[in-house]
Amino acid sequence: MSTIFKNIFALLSMLLLSSCASTYTPQSTFPGFNGYFDTQLGENIFQVGFQGDGYDSRGRVTDLALLRSAEVALQNGFAYFVIANMADNSSSANYIAPTTTQATATVVGNTGYGTATTYGGQSFFFTYPNTTNTIVCFKEKPAIQGLVYEAKFVVASLKAKYGIK
Repeated sequence: MSTIFKNIFALLSMLLLSSCASTYTPQSTFPGFNGYFDTQLGENIFQVGFQGDGYDSRGRVTDLALLRSAEVALQNGFAYFVIANMADNSSSANYIAPTTTQATATVVGNTGYGTATTYGGQSFFFTYPNTTNTIVCFKEKPAIQGLVYEAKFVVASLKAKYGIK
């Protein structure tokens, strides 16, 4: 019976947690909240990133930072961009669930019987992925070695991948 209960609990946990991934919205002004952020560093240079929560994968956060990079390029009149630097600023946290012990005792005559069950004490480890790109934008496709992104294509592709409107 306890194996069935554990399997049901695991399945319900996965279903609940799968819906907790970060939404694609601007980052809150409070530190540690998820969302995208960007800062202009020069005429055609921007720092763009995405902060995920404990339920986001690194791949999703990297993709959403790339999506925001493409949007920033387009919003500023540029058709192409390159990533000059990509930084992983992820952080992590550890949580240990409280432990609870339930005990019962019975005395029959001068004999005592008892049972005790302990629950909890599990450790949970969360990673909060954060990717920050420093991008250089161009109006025309530059003739340089390396990966040059076409901003419109990146936006269309990643919005379709994640169902973002």
